[in-house]
Amino acid sequence: MNTQRIPLFIGGMVLAAVGLAGYASHTSHAFHGSYALAVLALAAATSRMKVRLPGINGNMSVNLPFLLLAVVNLSALEAVSIACTSTLVQCWPASPRKFKPERMIFNVSMMAFATSLANLAWHAGSAGESWASQPLLLTLATAAFLLGQTLPVAGIIKLAEGAAFHTVWLSILHLSFPYYVLSAGVTSMVLHAAHRFGWQAPLSVFLVMYGIYRSYRVCFGLAAQISGEAPRTVALAKAAGAGA
Repeated sequence: MNTQRIPLFIGGMVLAAVGLAGYASHTSHAFHGSYALAVLALAAATSRMKVRLPGINGNMSVNLPFLLLAVVNLSALEAVSIACTSTLVQCWPASPRKFKPERMIFNVSMMAFATSLANLAWHAGSAGESWASQPLLLTLATAAFLLGQTLPVAGIIKLAEGAAFHTVWLSILHLSFPYYVLSAGVTSMVLHAAHRFGWQAPLSVFLVMYGIYRSYRVCFGLAAQISGEAPRTVALAKAAGAGA
């Protein structure tokens, strides 16, 4: 275990998030009032719909489609602001749990980093390259989100527990990969519907994500009962858009 390195890891995560968010913000400067507020409200609301991940002391919320919509349709600054705000809402501890500033700093900076990375991946084809298409760019943005979230989580779990990095990362990937694929599909459908319904299109996703949240709760609850495994004790972790 290397718990003494955890503060250094968090500091590095903060610097990486600030640097990447600053760089990504130079790629787009437009602001979208009503749409940004709608996505922010929906992302914050679904961030509290959390399911406990079996085998890991962490949870997963169902706000990813709204974060992807922010990446695709809004400026980098707006997307990062929405991601950070929804993370604050998601990870704010309920009474009687105590607020842990180091955990919140890690979660927020990690989400800012992942969102900025996804934004850069999406805008990789904004100059009109022949290889770029909306499905491909959405796939790249989703993959960037996946790596930007799961790799830092696996790293801090390794430091906190001394577990093998690749084992932890593959475990997180196994649990979260289907959700990322599903979220990319939902985002793609909303992008097509937006041509007809405008900024109200994301509202249709809320009920869908609520249904997914209920399904995940049942499936993960049954998996935990069947396995009978005690969850890892993780000092600081956020897996697949989830606060520890």
